[in-house]
Amino acid sequence: MAIHYQCRHCGTNVGTLSNVSVHSEQLGIHTLSDEERLHMVQYQDNGDIQVKTICEDCQESLERNPDYHQLDHIIQ
Repeated sequence: MAIHYQCRHCGTNVGTLSNVSVHSEQLGIHTLSDEERLHMVQYQDNGDIQVKTICEDCQESLERNPDYHQLDHIIQ
């Protein structure tokens, strides 16, 4: 099983944890609401987990341009 982290704004692969066995509590997934979990966490058929996160570049863009929070994707 692998956990893939991908930026939800630009699609950049932020990182991957390979060959890990962890519980949702260790990842912090249990703290998400059902709606947040639905939008941010996808379970693949092969057992991998894809987590939508935010990369450093998009975070900096959002801090400089708060109006970007209204957008689903930030064009860079």
